[in-house]
Formats: sequence, C-alpha cells, structure tokens
Amino acid sequence: MSTEQLQQAFASTRGVLAQVTAAQLDLPTPCQSWDVRGLVNHIVGGSRWFGASVEAGKSVDEFAAGEWADGDFVASFDEGVERTVAAFGAPGAQEKMIELPFGTFPGAVFMGLATSDTFTHGWDLARATGQSTDLDPALADALLAQARMSIPEAFRGADGVAPFGRDCSMPRAGCTEDRSSSRRSRSSTCSSPARSSQCTPTFPNSVARTARWCRSGCSW
Repeated sequence: MSTEQLQQAFASTRGVLAQVTAAQLDLPTPCQSWDVRGLVNHIVGGSRWFGASVEAGKSVDEFAAGEWADGDFVASFDEGVERTVAAFGAPGAQEKMIELPFGTFPGAVFMGLATSDTFTHGWDLARATGQSTDLDPALADALLAQARMSIPEAFRGADGVAPFGRDCSMPRAGCTEDRSSSRRSRSSTCSSPARSSQCTPTFPNSVARTARWCRSGCSW
C-alpha cells in the first residue's frame, strides 16, 4: 500500500500548522479536551509517535506528553513526518502487527488511522485559528468514504467513554472536509453548516478523534 494519502494528510496539516501563532495557543478548539496548544502538541507528537510505534511494533509513549507548542513546532512536525513516512514505507511495514493501546493492527490499518487523525485534526486546528477549512477535497472524499465503512455505532458515545461521538450528519451544502469532520465528530452537539466561501460550519464538532485512544490526560 502506498504512503501517498499519508503524505497528503501531512502536507495539508502542515499548511495549517505553519500559520498558527503564539497568540493563538490558548484559543479553544472543536476538541473538547484541548485548546490550540494541546492540539498542536497532539498533532506534532502524533507525527513522531506513529513512526516510532511502527518501528517498535508497539505503542511508544515517550511522545505523548511533549510540549512541542513552546518551540519550533513546525520543524518538530517535519522531523516526525520524515520518520513516519519512512517507517510506513519500509519493507514489511504494511503487514507488520502493531500493538496499540486500543488493539493490535497490521501496519496498513494503522497507517489509515494515522492519515485520518492527521488530516482531520488539521481541520480542527484550522477551525480554531480562523483558517480556511476547505483543505484537500480529494483526500477528504476518500477519508469520508473510509469513515462511513469503518466506524460502527458501537464505537460512538460520550467523550472519555468511546473513541468517537455520535454521527452528526450534514447536508450536501457542507464541504467534504466538514462532512468528514461531522462523520468523525467527538462532540455530541451538531447543527447545519454555514454557507460561506470557506465552508465553515456553525457546529462545534471535532474533525476526528481517530487517535483519541485516551488512557490518562488524553495520551496514547
């Protein structure tokens, strides 16, 4: 399996991350548990955690509590991206079984989760910092289709209880990125999207909590 979608997700989210300023770090986000600082820490930590976990064949916890937002978080993200893309692209990585806090999965499945988590948390960050949420439409279409097939109702429930919130269906007027957000919502409150040039919805949904397999303090 190609790492193309993963690289597209990283590129999309990097574009958002690069526009975040220090003055925005305390702003709230669609993710109930994180402000912008916490979300930046999660995105950057995730970029490093994914690759390290593939290499080790199990979850590597050293990146979970990193305070990346206080430094050059774009450079830290770039370092993580390079490692993770190389790890998933290594011979045998797609078939390798990875022990994670929420189950054991082949590398190909884990790569799909990494792709969704990275892309949709980029949406969260864009929404929180006033950037356009009209990200990569083709990638959003693909991830939305995958989410519809792969997230059962049994995985939906309250924050801290289930990995995903309830399915917040949105009308076609919403751009694909925002419908994808709705499909993977962590929030339980939904409404219709506003029809703006940026396709910015009015609901306070999280884009995704694909990597929100919290143990304590929302760590991996």
